[in-house]
Amino acid sequence: MKRNPSLCLLLCLALWLPNIRMARADEGMWLLQQLGRKYADMKQRGLKLKQYDIYNPQGTSLKDAVVVFDRGCTGEVVSSQGLVLTNHHCGYDAIQQLSSIEHNYLENGYWAMSLEDELPAQGISVTFIDKIEDVTNYVHAELAKGKDPNSMNYLSHKYLRSLAVAKVGKDFLANNPGTEVEIKAFYDGNKYLMFTKKIYTDIRFVGAPPSSIGKFGADTDNWMWPRHTGDFSVFRIYTDTNGNPAPYSPANIPLKPKRWLNISTQGVQQGSFAMILGFPGTTHRFYTPAEVDEWKSIDNDIRIRMRAIRQQVMLREMLADPKIKIMYSAKYAGSENAYKRAIGANWAIDTKDLRIAKKQQQDNLLAWGKRNAKPQYDQAVGNIASQIDARRELRRRQWYLDEGILRGIELTFAPTLNDKKIAALRMPAGSPSHQKVMEYLRNAFDAYHNKDYSMRVDRLIAKAMLTEYTKQIAETHWPTALREGVKTHGSVTAYVDYMIDNSVMRSRETFDALLKSPTEKIIEVLSKDPVCLFANSVTDEYHSLVNLLAPFNDPISRARRTYVEGLMQSQGEETLWPDANFTMRFTYGVVKGYSPRDGVDYGFQTTLDGVMQKEDPTNWEFVVPDKLKEIYQKQDFGRWGITLCNGNKRMPVAFCATTHTTGGNSGSPVLNEYGHLIGLNFDRNWEGVGGDIQYLPDYQRSIIVDIRYVMMIIQKFGGCQRLIDEMTFSK
Repeated sequence: MKRNPSLCLLLCLALWLPNIRMARADEGMWLLQQLGRKYADMKQRGLKLKQYDIYNPQGTSLKDAVVVFDRGCTGEVVSSQGLVLTNHHCGYDAIQQLSSIEHNYLENGYWAMSLEDELPAQGISVTFIDKIEDVTNYVHAELAKGKDPNSMNYLSHKYLRSLAVAKVGKDFLANNPGTEVEIKAFYDGNKYLMFTKKIYTDIRFVGAPPSSIGKFGADTDNWMWPRHTGDFSVFRIYTDTNGNPAPYSPANIPLKPKRWLNISTQGVQQGSFAMILGFPGTTHRFYTPAEVDEWKSIDNDIRIRMRAIRQQVMLREMLADPKIKIMYSAKYAGSENAYKRAIGANWAIDTKDLRIAKKQQQDNLLAWGKRNAKPQYDQAVGNIASQIDARRELRRRQWYLDEGILRGIELTFAPTLNDKKIAALRMPAGSPSHQKVMEYLRNAFDAYHNKDYSMRVDRLIAKAMLTEYTKQIAETHWPTALREGVKTHGSVTAYVDYMIDNSVMRSRETFDALLKSPTEKIIEVLSKDPVCLFANSVTDEYHSLVNLLAPFNDPISRARRTYVEGLMQSQGEETLWPDANFTMRFTYGVVKGYSPRDGVDYGFQTTLDGVMQKEDPTNWEFVVPDKLKEIYQKQDFGRWGITLCNGNKRMPVAFCATTHTTGGNSGSPVLNEYGHLIGLNFDRNWEGVGGDIQYLPDYQRSIIVDIRYVMMIIQKFGGCQRLIDEMTFSK
């Protein structure tokens, strides 16, 4: 068979061009203010909505049904009575706090059969974004009043918040209960937006499936596709009788929201339009090659090493004791999530040429700068590279201290005394200063030594983490107490045992007894307590490293501001989405599977068949509840299942789409072309984690629980028809 060179070229272009179009169409966590720029493309992809249906600064829109859930996730309002859907793992902390051995809502699930059965979720908040304003000129004018050319106020959360309060006035905040304002920097300080937020704190837990559904696949399937997890939970927002945010009260009533989402029962098909609104957390799309190298070899490598050690100890103890499993489940899940993310990011850097992509971005800017006589961009790149090289060992020490001790060992949160606190304690017992320090001591102890803390487990973790830390860091740079303790007692293990066994922190009884002692006794004991000395020493080392790194970090931030300004000048702001910073964004794409490697093709949809195929009664990650098996065997899916040509039924569970998401998008609503809810975003595939610095069109996939599975579990598994009755469904 003869080969036609022209035909081969055309075929190659045909294969290549769709990927380029997909990269342009699907990449991006766009600001709502950039919707006009993307709207024509969204319509071409299948969107049926008007632009103002999605975001309307002068009225209500889909934006008003999307909320920040618990300060780290996204949720959506799905009824006229303030019902909120989010992920099971987003509600996990609240569910865990409400759980006990007698009422294990994590293990068994929970369904409130009436409003009276809805449980107060202490510490949980839900935030609406009422208004978004461009305040770039205002902030730049205020910054220009400063006299320090090296001031970092342009990125300071405290400074920007003060500008926000000054702009709206304290009277406005006083007259609007639950309202806060915040100014955030975009494009590394080249643009600023102000957000007016309404925050509700009386949030009730309404329902969730058992972890065997909500976390099905657990650690093994985390960051993986195909997925079979019913990752959702249900909460409700309550207000005072006037509809204002208010603390919990039995007299409070369900919120009457401005907007709620209609739910689609039509399902999805390959190539279906999909759009996500949510609050993505952090990305690094403007990284230079030097920053990519540092992120991989220090940040990710150290996180992977140290979290693997801690998680091994936690998992062993959790599997051995059901009580420990409840206590440490949320801690383990949070640790493991970031651990797998780091693994995926490094895979993408190593195998998908992400460094080359950043090098191309950098070289294009430098060439543009040279053509336009703008040498500042070349200088910025050089400054970033030289400062990163100079701070390497300090940053390495900081990451080992942070991942290995501060994040890993809970004893580091033990209360400590300094000269100022000692002086306050010596004031008369009834004085405000004395009471303030006593309150600090109690709160600091309670913050970690609570119902979810095991001294025995923390002891085991401390031994494992400190053993690795002392292998990786030179002895001269260990926290002082650790260095002296190991020298005195001969080993890390012996030092940890001595430290805990001889501390008043070893139990609540010993600590409470101390606080009842005379002031001088409290001061004497805490000043010599080995846990306090350890915690204080670790904190001192951390602050020392922060101070040593500051001379390098600030110049990098200033240089990156210049670098990003150059990208905006050379490419145009309207073509660049700013790095995610947990502000509301939209992303869109299509429902589509992917091929992770040669000979392997993953479809776009999973079903309940896959749950049954994965079932393993001997493995806690893949246990299937008897009731779900009964529903499956009877094909009792209600109106939520799919009827096949042969009359059999299938129950969709999850699907994936090319939308561009990251941490913070958990719980985000996934909408079809009509703006109807088709699913809840809950994860990404690990091959797509590199999208935090460079979108990967062939690999980037959002993993989404199908809304039909959510509805089936609520109705058929949970038996909570009242929730179905209060939602609205598209025709």
